[in-house]
Amino acid sequence: MASLAPFPRKINVVVSSHSKFPHFSPPKPSNCSLASTPLCSYAVPDSKNPTTNTNKVQPRRKNGTPTSRFPQKTQTLRKDYLPRESKPELDNTHNRFDLNPQNPSFDATVALNVNLIGLCEEGKLAEALELMGQGALADYGVFLAMLNLCEGTRSLEYGKRVHEFLRRSRFRGEVELNNRLIGMYGKCGNMNIARKVFDRMPERNMSSWHLMIIGYTENGAGDDALLVFQEMKEAGIRPESETFALVLAACAREEAVEEGLLHFESMEEYGIVPGIEHYMEVINILGNAGQLNEAEEFIESMPFQPEVDTWEALRNFAQIHGDMDLQDRTEELLACLDPSKAIADKLPTPPRKKQSAINMLEEKNRIAEYRCAVPYKEADEKLKGLSGQMREAGYVPDTRYVLHDIDEAEKEKALQYHSERLAIAYGLISTPPRTTLRIIKNLRICGDCHNAIKIMSKIVGRELIVRDNKRFHHFRDGKCSCGDYW
Repeated sequence: MASLAPFPRKINVVVSSHSKFPHFSPPKPSNCSLASTPLCSYAVPDSKNPTTNTNKVQPRRKNGTPTSRFPQKTQTLRKDYLPRESKPELDNTHNRFDLNPQNPSFDATVALNVNLIGLCEEGKLAEALELMGQGALADYGVFLAMLNLCEGTRSLEYGKRVHEFLRRSRFRGEVELNNRLIGMYGKCGNMNIARKVFDRMPERNMSSWHLMIIGYTENGAGDDALLVFQEMKEAGIRPESETFALVLAACAREEAVEEGLLHFESMEEYGIVPGIEHYMEVINILGNAGQLNEAEEFIESMPFQPEVDTWEALRNFAQIHGDMDLQDRTEELLACLDPSKAIADKLPTPPRKKQSAINMLEEKNRIAEYRCAVPYKEADEKLKGLSGQMREAGYVPDTRYVLHDIDEAEKEKALQYHSERLAIAYGLISTPPRTTLRIIKNLRICGDCHNAIKIMSKIVGRELIVRDNKRFHHFRDGKCSCGDYW
């Protein structure tokens, strides 16, 4: 486990007068003269004036009287100056070590004793942040590793702490680090802060614009993604092929058929030849909007032979919208293009092992975990109170999502104890009013819980953010950012 290593005996350390560690003594000089720069300095009270402020570091004198413990000091430290702890700490508040590399008294050995990169590689982000709070320095690579770790773990609170350290560092203007901040906040579902980072960037590159478009699209705000694209063009930045793929994905998210087709046709104005990824996004636009006949005609008009993925996407949309004829036709085409795939779809497969539903409620500096099989007394009482209000607001339990062979009353009770509802109930009783709750779910949210949480958000007057294994759901005022399509 990487940690703050103790100082070795042959290390050069400068300890200020209020340090608690004067017992680190240097080795006795052998072949060097006493006139050379001292390896260590100790703060001692002035013998003539004991009340003198001892915050001043006094060097050793040449003709000091040696003692058994400190051979080069002028007088013995009083008993009350001895340390109570032997473990060194980095405390930036009390300036025990000056860790500013631009300061002449900076000792690089102290900073190097803290292996922040090693802690990040081991996933020990909390320990790395704690050491930085005590004064350890982070370089460009450390900040990059921390932001990538926060993005991978969807840890918003840790990401905010890394952001604060970065804001006070000399790397705050680095484009790539600011891009990582935007990406991290987008993955954590907070595009408001991502937008602030974007607006305050001293300079941007193409990735900065792309990350904003991706973040808004993944968080169900396709309209905002399209506004960013408009800002990008007004700023005189020429869109690339990847830019149009992201814009078309935003149009698919919003089912903006006309606007999506206009953007697709405008690619020629920039000399960009549409690729398979652009055609697939147009199919997604038409498929999400339920225009399946138009999607089929668009596939047949493509300038190249449609691939298996193309027909498979159309088949999935036909299945979603209940077009059985189109589904049968596309399955026949799939059988001709890839017989092994079609056969595999028809072969019976062993039942997949059911995962245990786990939800994590992210609160300030901690994450609470909830499983549907474990009841919580406080959450249970809160859920019972909400159930009556939800029914009055029009909620009707959809028992189709309960696969157990039990009566209707038991099915309704089973729906009530889904883990995301337990997490929300506990969050409501453990956080201040109007606080946004963030729920991380390892499974896809069921349709009944989706409807229930929409009503909950309207009753409690909070924004409830649920991240399942597909996308973010921002529930606010009885509506969801996914538009009931997920």
